[in-house]
Amino acid sequence: MKQVWDAALYQARHAYVFEHGESLIELLAPRKGERILDLGCGSGQLTAKIAQSGACVMGIDRSEEMIEEARRGFPALRFDVADAANFAVDQPLDAVFSNAALHWVKDAGGVAKSVARALRPGGRFVIEMGGKGNVQSIIAAVREVAGPVETPWYFPSVGEYAALLERHGFEVAFATLFDRPTRVEGEDGLEDWLEMFAGSMVGTAEIRREVANRAPRKMFQDGAWTLDYRRLRVVTKCNH
Repeated sequence: MKQVWDAALYQARHAYVFEHGESLIELLAPRKGERILDLGCGSGQLTAKIAQSGACVMGIDRSEEMIEEARRGFPALRFDVADAANFAVDQPLDAVFSNAALHWVKDAGGVAKSVARALRPGGRFVIEMGGKGNVQSIIAAVREVAGPVETPWYFPSVGEYAALLERHGFEVAFATLFDRPTRVEGEDGLEDWLEMFAGSMVGTAEIRREVANRAPRKMFQDGAWTLDYRRLRVVTKCNH
C-alpha cells in the first residue's frame, strides 16, 4: 500500500514532529539573505521558522496533501511538490535542511546526489531523521500481527550514513545517534501513530488495534504511549 498523508491529523496529533525540529534550526544557523531549501517540509512550520531569520527559503515535499496544507498555512512562502531523491533548483543553495523526512526515502544515494548538485561549494546539509533501531518495538509488534512485512523506512547508523555522504562529496562535521522517547497522548495514541506513519503496513483499524495490544505494556503509562524513537542528526559541508 502507498503511504497516504492526512495533513490535518498530522498537525492535530503529531505536532511533536516539527516541534522537536526547532532545535535543529539552531544547528542550521540560518542567516539573512541565504538561499535555503527545506527538504521534506511537510506542512511548512519549520520552513516558516527558518524564514524568520531573513533567509530566502522554500520547501519541497513529495506529498501533494502536505504541500497544499503548507501553501494554505504560509501563503507568503514557496512550496513545491518534488522528490527528495531527484530534484533540481534554479540557483545554487547556501544550505539544505531536512527534519524527520529522509527516513522515508530509501534511495539515500539519490538524495545525497541531488543535494550535492543543489548546493554551492561549501554549502551546508543539516539533517535529522530516524536512525538505526528507531521504533523497533513497534516494528516487532507489527510483524507479530502482520507477518514479515517490509517497512517503508530507512534507518541508518552513523557510520553507514556518514560514509554514504562522504562518497557524494560531503565532509561530515557532526553526527550523533540518540534516543528520544516520544510521548503520544491517549489510549488510542499508538493506533493514531500507526494510521499516520505506518498505514502502508497496517491498513485497517482492526490490525492497528491488534498491534497496540501486542506492543510492550511498559510503553503505555499514565494515559499515554511512549514510543522508542532514535534519531540521527548530521551536519555536513559540501566540498565539490
